[in-house]
Amino acid sequence: MIIDPQWLTIARPLVGLHETPGADHNPEILGMWRAIKRSGIQSEDTPWCAAFVGACLERAGIRSSRFESAASYLKWGVRLDGPAHGCIAVFSREGGGHVGFVVGQDEAGKLLVLGGNQGDSVSIKAFPHDRVTGYRWPVDVSIPSAPLQIGSAETSGSEA
Repeated sequence: MIIDPQWLTIARPLVGLHETPGADHNPEILGMWRAIKRSGIQSEDTPWCAAFVGACLERAGIRSSRFESAASYLKWGVRLDGPAHGCIAVFSREGGGHVGFVVGQDEAGKLLVLGGNQGDSVSIKAFPHDRVTGYRWPVDVSIPSAPLQIGSAETSGSEA
């Protein structure tokens, strides 16, 4: 049995959290910006995947990149050669990047990623390995050696 690192224990209950349609904004998403010391961002219109990852890390007592860019995680923590349960995966996408936590893989080998701003919500989606630009892990935290668990999720279609 694989045990979730603390940041995943914080992230999992947020699955299903959605952006608020219209002029109002979801206070939980705005709280993510505050958690990463970006309280000047007062909108969920700004892509918030890095705010989600950062808030989960900060709430677990781990300093995040404290930046709104997914690519900021390419220089954060330590580099991994491949995915590990709970690691941060940074992805390329048209118009920018994306970041989330690896929680498994599907039977076809796609990564299952728990992330924010995936279809305007916190969800678990499948991502192909060829979109990965880096895997990262917090400094001074033991890296799990267990293989990724097999699961299922629909393939991500929108991260912005």
